[in-house]
Amino acid sequence: MSDPGESITANEIRLDHNGSLALITLQRPRALNALTVAMRESMAAWFPKFSRDPNVYAVAIRSAAAKAFSAGSDVREVTALGRTGMQAARKTFSDEYALNWRLECFSKPTVSLIDGVVMGGGVGISLYGTHRVAGESYRFAMPETKIGLFPDVGVAHALARMPDEIGVYLGLTGHAVGRADAFALGLVTHCIPAGQFDDIIAALADAQPVDPLLDIRHVDPGPGELDAKRETIARCFSASDVTGIVTRLQNETGPGANWARETASDLNKRSPLSLAVTLRHLRESRSRDLREVLQMDYRLACRFLEDVDFYEGVRAVIEDKDNDPKWQPASHAAVTAAMIERYFAPLEGDVWSLPTRTDMQAMRA
Repeated sequence: MSDPGESITANEIRLDHNGSLALITLQRPRALNALTVAMRESMAAWFPKFSRDPNVYAVAIRSAAAKAFSAGSDVREVTALGRTGMQAARKTFSDEYALNWRLECFSKPTVSLIDGVVMGGGVGISLYGTHRVAGESYRFAMPETKIGLFPDVGVAHALARMPDEIGVYLGLTGHAVGRADAFALGLVTHCIPAGQFDDIIAALADAQPVDPLLDIRHVDPGPGELDAKRETIARCFSASDVTGIVTRLQNETGPGANWARETASDLNKRSPLSLAVTLRHLRESRSRDLREVLQMDYRLACRFLEDVDFYEGVRAVIEDKDNDPKWQPASHAAVTAAMIERYFAPLEGDVWSLPTRTDMQAMRA
């Protein structure tokens, strides 16, 4: 399985066996490494083999694209499946979340080397590694509410545990943050210049211990972009519903008033139903473990596939690029409790669940 120098290239993703390292490289630069079903299938097939292979000491994931680690999942592919066959579209989500869980339960060191944009599904294949390294151009975002979806791939588990309502802010607005904020919030474990990534790969191939290898290269990223906004975020995003959040932002005074009003305006452009579902999901994820969050992600994703806003958001933002989505309902006030509750209700005839962590490790999955 892991002969030195062995390489496999398939589905715009490459696997190299460099000594003791299994190195995965995302190779879809024109699409900023937007992950296709086939790319995720390749990764899902490889990781169980890594678990069982005594010659694999560690796994690293990197990008061949200069501007991005991964801009997320290929949502055009997902919505196309949803329009033609709901079961295939549902399977896309269940397979993706199963891969996220597989990465979380993987027992060997996994180093995500992230420079440039990391969003959506790209977060899902990098956040659960034991070590997450941010280069200088690192930018994290979960912008799904802009296309009528919600922050999935289990990220609600991380967002829900951030202080000062920052996770709620990031989940609702989809605003991007750099590596200083990401390091402070635990999204990355190390900040290292991207020019040193090749040296890290070479050292891992030589089976050098991961922690000292990365610790000695870590640099202080300095203050984050969110530091000056924390009090405003905590005050505004602690409201009980989206309408309350928008109202508090609009009523802000003082040095952060302009930023708050711009944020309120931005929220008013996003899917009202998506925002309401996301807010509840984030709040309830505070008491759920990652496995439970991923299972709820699947339920919510299936509901979004049944509804109209996800398709309309992809049309307006990605396909036609008119940036004029016609949301249903069109306002925060028109979103009812029954609409939100429907998303969280069990799916009829579709009880999907993930193996427990103990079962995953016993299977060496």
